[in-house]
Amino acid sequence: MSVHDPSAHDTSAPGPSAAAEAVDAPEMPAPRVTEFPAHSVGGGLALLLGLAGLLAGAGMIVAATAVTATGLKAALIVVGVLVALAAFLAMCGLNTVAPGEARVVQLFGRYRGTIREDGLRWVNPFTSREKISTRVRNHETAVLKVNDAYGNPIELAAVVVWNVRDTAQASFEVDDFLEFVATQTEAAVRHIAIEYPYDAHDENGLSLRGNAEEITEKLAVELHARVEAAGVRIIESRFTHLAYAPEIASAMLQRQQAGAVVAARREIVDGAVGMVEAALGRIAEQGIVELDEERKAAMVSNLMVVLCGDRAPQPVLNTGTLYQ
Repeated sequence: MSVHDPSAHDTSAPGPSAAAEAVDAPEMPAPRVTEFPAHSVGGGLALLLGLAGLLAGAGMIVAATAVTATGLKAALIVVGVLVALAAFLAMCGLNTVAPGEARVVQLFGRYRGTIREDGLRWVNPFTSREKISTRVRNHETAVLKVNDAYGNPIELAAVVVWNVRDTAQASFEVDDFLEFVATQTEAAVRHIAIEYPYDAHDENGLSLRGNAEEITEKLAVELHARVEAAGVRIIESRFTHLAYAPEIASAMLQRQQAGAVVAARREIVDGAVGMVEAALGRIAEQGIVELDEERKAAMVSNLMVVLCGDRAPQPVLNTGTLYQ
């Protein structure tokens, strides 16, 4: 009885809307730090200078072996070692940044910006650089079992497409932004599921199965409110699995079948009434035969039986007059 919702609405970074006002989204604390560009330079020149420094230091040490003066030899060795160490230390500031990645730069525990330019970049070698992927990611929840608004147990799962929008918030506002997104996604799906029924008894009410577009929009709005504090942007969200729990699936299937039969019968009766009305009108209009009220009632009864019955009628031929 699984219901897949291909018509679910794709929502990206929802803004203020009527759906946002209707969703009871949690209030997250305001971010204490936001992303800004780190001071970095192209790494090509820094790499050449570092290699030149290493070669210069090695050259001084080699040249010291050819010098006989003890003081000059010691000075060349010390200067060569210091130049080589300085060059090596400077080269420690080189970073390779691939497309779809960023480096969060910290200096002695303080946030000093984010490197988003791809390629070889150089920053202060005393800083630490944490790699964070800004690529688009998928997170699919497990099949969750919850009770809907009517108390019926249902199963549902959702998939969320997201990426990191603010690397500073992802690094410093939450402990683990991957786990945070997973937990908040499950919480949002459970909250949406208990707010609405699987099938609404009221024709004007929202239901998970009948109003996939509206429910998915509300899910995206609540997800955005929950993960915004972690610097995460929701690109798309939709339900991938929606069904009654196995213990009530057969009973609910019978209920749906009964509803379908009632709806079909209603259509048949409405059509039959229209056909009877048209038949009586045509007979009266063309003056085919004059019927009193009793004969009209009999004719209506016979036509309704013929048109609404689920079996072929057995006609009874009248060989006498109209009144016999």
